[in-house]
Amino acid sequence: MRFAGKVAFITGASRGIGRATALALAREGANVAIGGLAGEDGEAVAAACREHGGEALWLPADLGDERSVEAAVAQTAETWGGIDVLVNNAGTYLKGTVISTTLAQWEQLMRVNLTGAFLCARHVVPLMLARGGGSVVNVASEAGLVGLADQTAYNASKAALISLTQSMALDFAAHDVRVNCVCPGTTLTPLVEEAVAREADPEAALRRLGNVRPLDRLGRPEEIAEAILFLASDAASYATGAVLAVDGGYTAQ
Repeated sequence: MRFAGKVAFITGASRGIGRATALALAREGANVAIGGLAGEDGEAVAAACREHGGEALWLPADLGDERSVEAAVAQTAETWGGIDVLVNNAGTYLKGTVISTTLAQWEQLMRVNLTGAFLCARHVVPLMLARGGGSVVNVASEAGLVGLADQTAYNASKAALISLTQSMALDFAAHDVRVNCVCPGTTLTPLVEEAVAREADPEAALRRLGNVRPLDRLGRPEEIAEAILFLASDAASYATGAVLAVDGGYTAQ
């Protein structure tokens, strides 16, 4: 029960890594607020969190809109008195080079992957300062650490999220607010499963994705969630500004 009595605010938790993280936080004793777009199935995840004995809120919010983020954060603080943990997990993916990516696509991806994390931090960190400390974990990607072809906007957003992590870590270290980052490799989430299913030979496509990694497989959402919980917990009390690759060894090559 590493998070007994703690309040966690997590974005992008309707499925995949975010869902696994929300459920793990609930199992570990946290009260969990889930922020995301109205069309997402966040209430089902909140209900699943409550089955683990904790309290949970589903807060439909446009994470790229400051008023919407501010309202969701305020409702969380009003319900439970503050926020101890922020997990910025919401993200979207886009293939394309600088030529094939339109300005509208670029701006929308940055709005979700980067601006959303900035706005959540902007409104959650003051609550942590008032509480005497807290922990922020940003979920970036191996794509923020190395260049990957034909996904320029996505790569740039994740590299910027790593830089945001390190900058925030320095800004708030003296106030006991730790800020760290997890960089997952390709993980077997519903999003990846859907993409693989569209391939001519889904089984072969899945093998290719795993074969490029020294561990020779894709990650599981629960494995990434465990890394997020470690950095968010007091077990990582001496870690801030850390960038943890959980990618089956891909970026070590």
